[in-house]
Amino acid sequence: MTSSNGSGLPIEIARRGIMLVLSSPSGAGKSTIARNLLEADQRFSLSVSVTTRKRRTSEIDGVHYRFIDRDTFEHMRADGALLEWAEVHGNFYGTPRAAAEKAMREGRDMLFDIDYQGALQLQKQAKSDIVSIFILPPSMAELKTRLLRRAEDSGETIAVRLKNAKVEIERWRDYDYVVVNDDLNNAFTAVQAIITAERLRRDRRPGLFDFTEKLLSEEVG
Repeated sequence: MTSSNGSGLPIEIARRGIMLVLSSPSGAGKSTIARNLLEADQRFSLSVSVTTRKRRTSEIDGVHYRFIDRDTFEHMRADGALLEWAEVHGNFYGTPRAAAEKAMREGRDMLFDIDYQGALQLQKQAKSDIVSIFILPPSMAELKTRLLRRAEDSGETIAVRLKNAKVEIERWRDYDYVVVNDDLNNAFTAVQAIITAERLRRDRRPGLFDFTEKLLSEEVG
């Protein structure tokens, strides 16, 4: 975290990165919020999940997901190369362990755009590093409208997503924060406020020990 020392020069206080988990039912807006956050905040790196799902026309391999076959996924899971994994809508998703652990060691913030199954696994493995936010739609009718507007899934797939959405929404209590995405700008502002507060938490800023010791050792006339 950077602050001012009164001379115009920044004060760097070392802190540990956070693992920001964004979850929501499909169509509620978590991926849009995640994308906007990455564009607005250079301190975040996206955790790119692997998935056995087929790539949508709007998606880029290695940017939105790494698209792999089921055999490769099962080998990664068996080798312990996944920090978390889940089966969603008949497809497998997982977070590669190496990239996430490297980012945390370097004090960088990681963004996880994952479902509640993956979020629960991460919370069990790294609870003190996790900041979890669940994004809710304003209504089920609006959720259906957004899925239809996306025009990337069949009617049958949309029906499955709406059915599963109610199962996912039931898990809202497992998250640190809940944001209702009735307006994208307002929801994004709320997420940014949460991040600012979490970055300033005392227990995430080990650099405060050295900083306060230096303050106490200063002699002033």
